[in-house]
Amino acid sequence: MSFTYHRTVRFQDTDAAGVVYFANVLGICHEAYEESLEASGINLKEFFSNYSVAFPIVHTSVDFLRPMFCGDKLTISLMPQKLGVDKFEINYEIIVADVMVSKAITRHVCIETNSRNRTELPESVMRWLEINRKDAENIERRKSREAI
Repeated sequence: MSFTYHRTVRFQDTDAAGVVYFANVLGICHEAYEESLEASGINLKEFFSNYSVAFPIVHTSVDFLRPMFCGDKLTISLMPQKLGVDKFEINYEIIVADVMVSKAITRHVCIETNSRNRTELPESVMRWLEINRKDAENIERRKSREAI
């Protein structure tokens, strides 16, 4: 299955209208990304303090399908996929009570921090992508069987 992260919407996540502030959705997605890395055996402290390579986000988008409120129990599913030797994309689905409330995408490139030039994804990220690709494929197969 794809990686799933559970989180409760906190008051600090909301805006004056009482719904999750748009930028905070990406923060919540990034939390899920970090949890998935750790679940696949990547040491977060080493991953984010590795000064030889970095994985900046070069594109993002969020679709808001329904509002999210303080106290909502979120289920965030993420499905990363390799786009090339130096980039990957993560698709997120945010669910509240079995209803999809938001979808998001983050696209990342791998760069050498000194030169700022693109470089190949390291083996640890390739393993993470492979683990989650298989899980996502299994979910899609299950969904297609359920639809029949």
